Amino acid sequence: MKLPRGFGASGVRAGLKKQGTDLAVIVAKGGANAAAVFTRNKFQAAPVVLSKKGLTASRGRVKVVVVNAGCANAITGPEGEAAAGRVRQAAAALAGCPQNEVFVASTGVIGVVLPDDRIREALPGAFEALSEDGLEPLSEAIMTTDNAPKVAEAAFMWNGKRARLTGVAKGAGMIHPDMATMLAFLMTDAPATPGFLAAALSAVNAISFNAISVDGDTSTNDTVLLMSSGALAGEPMTDPRREAPFLKALTKVCRELAWKIVRDGEGASRVMEITVRGARTEKEARAAAHAIGTSPLVKTALNGGDPNWGRILAAVGRSGVALSTSKVSLRAGKLWIVKDGAPTAYEEAAAAKVFALERVPLTVDLGVGSASAVLLAADLGHGYVSVNADYRS
Repeated sequence: MKLPRGFGASGVRAGLKKQGTDLAVIVAKGGANAAAVFTRNKFQAAPVVLSKKGLTASRGRVKVVVVNAGCANAITGPEGEAAAGRVRQAAAALAGCPQNEVFVASTGVIGVVLPDDRIREALPGAFEALSEDGLEPLSEAIMTTDNAPKVAEAAFMWNGKRARLTGVAKGAGMIHPDMATMLAFLMTDAPATPGFLAAALSAVNAISFNAISVDGDTSTNDTVLLMSSGALAGEPMTDPRREAPFLKALTKVCRELAWKIVRDGEGASRVMEITVRGARTEKEARAAAHAIGTSPLVKTALNGGDPNWGRILAAVGRSGVALSTSKVSLRAGKLWIVKDGAPTAYEEAAAAKVFALERVPLTVDLGVGSASAVLLAADLGHGYVSVNADYRS
C-alpha cells in the first residue's frame, strides 16, 4: 500500500523499546496543510503541548512528523518539553524547514523523560529510509501493546481526479472518548485549507475515535493529525458541506481505524456495538452508552459470552440520564430481550449466540425522546490484567 502523493514515511529503531522499531517519520515533501485534535486530559504530554503551539504558529502547516514509541514523555515538566524541543530542532535541520512545521508525538510509559539523544542519533537514518512505500514500517514503529499494525485507506473523486486518503493508528489500552493511548495520522493528496481540515476532522472524530472505549481511561498523549499535501493540483477544498466524497472517505478510514483499535483492546476477545436511542439529548444517549461500555460487570460478562442483560440495564439505570422504566427496551442483534420495561419470552441459547459473536450489537431504547448515540466498547478479561500488571517490567 503506497502513501498518497506528496508523502514519504519510514520506521527505524532508536532503542526506546526493548525490541523492534520505535521511531517513525512522515515527510510531506512540499509541506502540507494540517489540522489536529488532541487529548483533553489535564496532564498533556510535552509533545502535545509543543505540537499544539507549533500548529498554531505555522497557521496549519506541517512538513515533518516525528513519532516515537516506548516513552510518552508525559508529566515530565520543563525537562520533558526541552527534550521534545531538541527532537523538533534536529528534524527541522534535516528537513530544512522551520521548527514550527515539525509535529512531534510520543507514546509509551508516562513519567519518563524522553531520551532524545537516541532519537536524534536515529533521525538521519529515518530520513534516508523515507519512501512512498513506507506505510508498513511507519505503522509498525508506532506500536506499543498493539497486536498488529492498524492501517486503512479510501479513494474518492475530487475535481474529476482520483484522490486518496490513507490513515495509520496505534492504540490498544487507555482508550476512551475525549480522545480515546492512541495516535492516528491521516494523509490525503487532495488540496484543502487548514480550516476545512479542522472542521472535517472535528465532525468525523466525534463519530469514530471519540466513540470507542476499551478501559475507560483517557491518555495524556492522544493525537489525531490530518494532513493534505495538495499534490493533486487545483483549488483547495474549503467547505465541508460541499465535499461529500471526501467526508465519506474520511469517515470510512477513521471508523475502520477506530474499530481496529477497540478490537485490539488489550486482552479483548469481542466488542459491543452499543446503540442508545430514545434519549432526550445526544449527550444523554452518550452517557448511557458510556455507562454500559465502561461497566466492569458488563465487560466481564461479555468476555465470557454471557447474555447477563440485567447488568446492562442496571448500568443505564445509574447513568443519571432520563428514561422511562415502563418503556425501556433492549435488543441483542435482532433478538428482543426486554420490551417496554419487561423481559420477553426469548430463548437463552439464542441470546448466547449473539453474545458469542466477535461484534455484539446491542440496542437500548430509553423511551423518552428521539436522540441517539453509538459506542464501540471492548470486553474485559484476564488478558487485560496480564498486560497492564507488568507493563513497565
